[in-house]
Order: sequence, then C-alpha cells, then structure tokens
Amino acid sequence: MQLLDGKKLSIEIKADLKDKIAELKQTRQIVPGLAVILVGSDAASELYVQMKAKACEEVGVYSVVHKMPESVRQEEILETIRMINHNPYLDGLLVQLPLPTQIDKTALLESIAVTKDVDGFHPYNFGRLFAGLETFAPCTPLGVMRLLEANGISVRGLDACVVGASNIVGKPMAALLHNAGATVDLCHIATKEIAAHTRRADLLVVGVGKAGLITKDMVKEGAIVVDIGTNKVDGKLCGDVVFDEVAPRCSFITPVPGGVGPMTIAMLLCNTLKAALSREIHNKNS
Repeated sequence: MQLLDGKKLSIEIKADLKDKIAELKQTRQIVPGLAVILVGSDAASELYVQMKAKACEEVGVYSVVHKMPESVRQEEILETIRMINHNPYLDGLLVQLPLPTQIDKTALLESIAVTKDVDGFHPYNFGRLFAGLETFAPCTPLGVMRLLEANGISVRGLDACVVGASNIVGKPMAALLHNAGATVDLCHIATKEIAAHTRRADLLVVGVGKAGLITKDMVKEGAIVVDIGTNKVDGKLCGDVVFDEVAPRCSFITPVPGGVGPMTIAMLLCNTLKAALSREIHNKNS
C-alpha cells in the first residue's frame, strides 16, 4: 500500500507556481489576481477562505476577499460580481459555498464571467468539461487527476467508481475520468447496493461527507482509493473511508487529512494563473 500524498505534491506545485508567477511579473508585468466573495459567518468557509488567501500570498497571486453579511440581498452580490467581472486586474472570481437560503446560487454562478470562473462551476465551463474540451475544471476533481498522474497512475482502461454525484465533485470527477479513458460508474443517493458497484472498481473515488461509509468489504483487493470526504468524528478529521481497515487492501490510498484537500487549493492557484495568461492573450488580441 502506498499513500497518495497530496500535501507534499501541493507544496511542489506551489513552488513551481511561485517561480512562474515571478517570471510573469518580471517579463510581462502581469500579476495574477483572485477575488473571493464570502457571505455570512460559517466557520468552515471562513477558515477555507483564509487558507486560500495565505496560499495566494505564498505564490505571488494578488487576492481580495469581499465579505458580506448573512442578510445580504441577492442584487448586492450580483453587483459585486459585475464589478469584479469588469476589473482587468482580477483574473479569477469565486463565490464561497454554501450560501444563505435567500440567495439563488445558480443565478450567482451564472453571472460570473466564464473567463474568470476559476472554480469551474459556470454551466458553460461545466458543459465544455463534459464535452471533453479545454476549460476550467472544478479544483477538487482536477486535484485528484493531478495526484494520480504525479504517482504514475494512468486511469485509461480502468473500471472507476465515483460515489457521490454533486455538481462540485462527483459529476465533474466522473467526466474527467471518462475523458481520460476510464469506464465510470457514478453512484448517488438513489443507487441500489452501492457495494456491488464499489467492489468492481479498480479506482474508487468517494466524496459524500459521511464518515465510515466505505468499509473493507466494499473494496476490491489492490484497488486505488481516493477519499474526498471531510468529516469530524470526536474532534478528529476523517474521510468517508474507514482508513485503517481499507488501506491494507489497497495499492494506493489518500489519507485524510493530507490527501485531496491540499490539492484543491493548489489547483485553484493553477486555474488563476491560467486565467491570467488568458488575460494577456485577450489584451494582445484587443
């Protein structure tokens, strides 16, 4: 069994980004910029935004956070999004989820300029992803693919099972795996006998948010297991996979923490640099 160490890889990626961004600033006078809209006072969201801001600072990305109260009106957020869309120095824009119940999440995501959608949640980018075209892919699934690639794992020809079908993780994860040549089984809340699907998988990716969901009897011997779940049990962070009993059955497995989580922020930074380079191309063609 070998650990898929996302923490170590993310450090290497950020070091490479830092060099590339320094060169971009020196040779082309471009500093990638990222804007985050944070609504309310959800503790987990605030911590995550702080981690993003710190990562931006580490690699040389300019970042700004627009913090809004829980009671904010939809139009106020839309006006902020419009302002950022037209700001030539901000290349990426993301709205931190979840949002208060009075806010129409879909309307907000659709209002983000597709060229600044570094989270990859806009329906335009989502559609391009499923069509196998160049686009911004959501950061967590993209991080999984980068982690597998860095460990010499090709998914082409593998039987893959993705458990969890959210628009943020499960569906784009299935699309990326399919585009890379895997045969993909996508399980969700209405799937009958999930274990019948997971036991067949050469590659099992789980992102539900339910501690203890995947046990050793649900995993094929020698499988690659990627745990995207994040849960707290007795004050400790854990994934959806019962790690201690599943790990001995695996060829590769991600730890929680230290697996996919660090890769998500690393991919956000990569997408922001990608957007900045697109900005330069757009300026040249204008």
